[in-house]
Amino acid sequence: MTMLVQKYGGSSLKNTARIVAVADRVAVAAKSGPLVVVVSAMGDTTDHLIDLARSVADRPDKREIDMLLATGEQVSASLLAMSLHQRGVSAISLAGWQAGIRTDSVFSTARIRSVDTERIRHELTAGKVVIVTGFQGVGDETGWGEVTTLGRGGSDATAVALAAGLGDCRCEIYSDVTGIFSADPRIVPEARKLSEITYEEMLELAQYGAQVMMPRSIELAQLWSVPLEVRSSYAAESGTRIGGTMEYGNRVAGVAHQTDVAKVTFVGLADRPGIAHTIFSALAKRRIHADLIVQNIGQHGRTDLSFTVAEGDLEAAMEVAEEIRGDVDAQAVTSKGGMAKVSVVGAGLSSSAEYASTMFGALAETGVNIDMISTSGIRLTCVIDGNRAEETVRSLHAAFHLGEDASWQASA
Repeated sequence: MTMLVQKYGGSSLKNTARIVAVADRVAVAAKSGPLVVVVSAMGDTTDHLIDLARSVADRPDKREIDMLLATGEQVSASLLAMSLHQRGVSAISLAGWQAGIRTDSVFSTARIRSVDTERIRHELTAGKVVIVTGFQGVGDETGWGEVTTLGRGGSDATAVALAAGLGDCRCEIYSDVTGIFSADPRIVPEARKLSEITYEEMLELAQYGAQVMMPRSIELAQLWSVPLEVRSSYAAESGTRIGGTMEYGNRVAGVAHQTDVAKVTFVGLADRPGIAHTIFSALAKRRIHADLIVQNIGQHGRTDLSFTVAEGDLEAAMEVAEEIRGDVDAQAVTSKGGMAKVSVVGAGLSSSAEYASTMFGALAETGVNIDMISTSGIRLTCVIDGNRAEETVRSLHAAFHLGEDASWQASA
């Protein structure tokens, strides 16, 4: 019998009334076979705990932050188990370490190394619904069993990793939206829910602004061929299936956007081998993720190199940049905040010039200036002024007719 892993996000568990509603849904699902439930912290609990930490320390220690944040999911798991007991459903809550989730020992952004499902299988065999705290595991590199957290959205990664570890297992991701849409429906009212999307397309959408799922969870699902479905915990309707590969023709699946983006530029740095390695290895040591890297054609032995970071990482990125400025012989280092990334994602974008023409034409008609451009086989991304992000999303959604039943396709 195929097992099922369900994950419920914070919006689905924001208060006790919602926990009771989720318990009703879980009780029904448990009648169909073995069930594992992964939970996030209730509502804004994680943000509240971070605020508490910052109220007592300017720069809280990351180990202690992980110890603190891990309590949020434990509250959700225990309350859900109690609610199921009230309904006569046998259930048990397990913390990440009890569920066998092993990670590296990097606090706040740990990555899952392995999953030991022995305890979970034991409880399932006993007829229990197993409720696992998402977002956390245990780092075993030091031998001390440190509590670690997986970063924002980490409960998605927990759910997919457990589904992969259990094998022959479906995974349902529940939130307050009914699926994956062609754009953020809060910005584009006519955005259309997609019935299905490939791993590749979903990964690009997630990486470039769609906040429905954590990008790393999509990578895990694709690696282990875990069938996913994104659904609403507030409605009974079907959601969006994620899986498969791109075996169909050109199409645009959706528009994603990401605000709070900043750009860092090394001006007039030495144009010689090893310079890029010096820059990005220094950023990596500080766990600063840089993307949309653009380097100009060198002239007279010098060149400019720009990249984007999350605005929250800008201060740290500039500290690194100033530290290594002499090593790369840069004339100056500049930064610009308040920017946004807007992306068009779909299969086969690289096979026709019409995609780029349509995107750039829409931006021109809207009067939006493009600061940087990045492409992949299934994505076109522009960095623009953050104040113009929402109108740009609406413009692109209309230009590619994404509110219609059929996806926009380039002509043959």
